[in-house]
Amino acid sequence: MKVLLDTHAFLWFIAGDAELDRFARQLIEDPANERYLSVASVWEITIKSSLGRLTVPTPPSSLLREHVWANAINLLPITSEHFDELHNLPYHHKDPFDRLLIAQAIHEGMVLLAKDRAFGAYDVQIAWSVPRK
Repeated sequence: MKVLLDTHAFLWFIAGDAELDRFARQLIEDPANERYLSVASVWEITIKSSLGRLTVPTPPSSLLREHVWANAINLLPITSEHFDELHNLPYHHKDPFDRLLIAQAIHEGMVLLAKDRAFGAYDVQIAWSVPRK
């Protein structure tokens, strides 16, 4: 199975955070699954950390080396086909980063590992990581 991690799922995974439930962690750790992180997530992490709205353990380049590639997570580029898919998405969700992840998951036939229930409004296969209350 091809699994696209949303930004929160990736950050919780690398931090060992309990917000990532056992099901989601097993999905990421299962060697039978192909794991992907979108360039859009790296972009989102970079922007939000530079604005002080997100704390990350290392700079973006180290984040890629130490946590993406070291965990055999593939980096998913953004293609023109993803933009075509994005162009046709209804506006159920307003966050531009999340909308791009949805478009990528739909186009690539991936399961999107996410915490955001708003993703369910789209025709995309979701594996939910349910945040603890």
